[in-house]
Amino acid sequence: MPGRFGATQTEDRQPLPFAQALAHARELAMGRLHLALTGLADPVAGAMGYGVDGGKALRGFLVIEGALLHGVERGRAAPAAAAIEALHAYSLVHDDLPCMDNDDLRRGKPTVHRKWDEATAVLAGDALQSLAFLLLAETQCPPAHCLALIRRLADAAGVRGMVGGQAMDIAAETAEAPLTLDQITRLQAGKTGALITWSATAGAIMAGEDHLHLQKYGDALGLAFQIADDILDVEGDARTMGKAVGKDAGRGKATFVSLLGLGGAKRRAEDLVSQACDSLEPYGDRAETLRQAARFVISRQM
Repeated sequence: MPGRFGATQTEDRQPLPFAQALAHARELAMGRLHLALTGLADPVAGAMGYGVDGGKALRGFLVIEGALLHGVERGRAAPAAAAIEALHAYSLVHDDLPCMDNDDLRRGKPTVHRKWDEATAVLAGDALQSLAFLLLAETQCPPAHCLALIRRLADAAGVRGMVGGQAMDIAAETAEAPLTLDQITRLQAGKTGALITWSATAGAIMAGEDHLHLQKYGDALGLAFQIADDILDVEGDARTMGKAVGKDAGRGKATFVSLLGLGGAKRRAEDLVSQACDSLEPYGDRAETLRQAARFVISRQM
């Protein structure tokens, strides 16, 4: 029987090589997001669509691959994948604002507030956050599992997660003493890691299965992702990355690179990838695509 996205349910569960799986997950997540915006012609909707375009959809990929590990086909996981991409996009739109990081470029394009204006960017971010929870409410799983997805994402996105981490990051810019390694680790576990861990565990939550191993995977992956970002801020090329580099050093911020050195930060990221891969051992070869994703996180150029 054909599924909602054109494939049969059997085909929709077949494993794919990492690059193909990442591209397919992006197609599913972005397709579901743009479907939700179809027919809306006002500037805010236009800014929302602009804000979600251009990324790798790594978080949506994690949702879909985690779901596949628990027998949930890609089409059923697509709304949850779209939801996390909408929420991530909201965080980027707001993070770029003049009152936050004041960035001009994101994903190689003018930031939303530069393309439109600050008020439209604020509203577009607000609406993307709302859309994330609307999409989660449409996820095809038992109501109790759907409620758990919503509750856990609200927690991961709020003051105990992403927003709290962002607040710590802002406070650190004017603090008398630079953050310690432990403090940066806690900060980034919220700012960057919370949404990555939610993404990694969402498939198990949808299926009502134990998510402990995927939580360990997501925790390690999220920290490795942030260390890779810190490294790219030093070594990356602005044209390749599609955004400014060297910002952390310019602001005198403590980062994993400033505290561990470039070589130490790279070794720490590699250790975290090993931890992430080890946490997938109970899934055997079925989790190979997620292992490849962990390796990709620290080898990416953007």
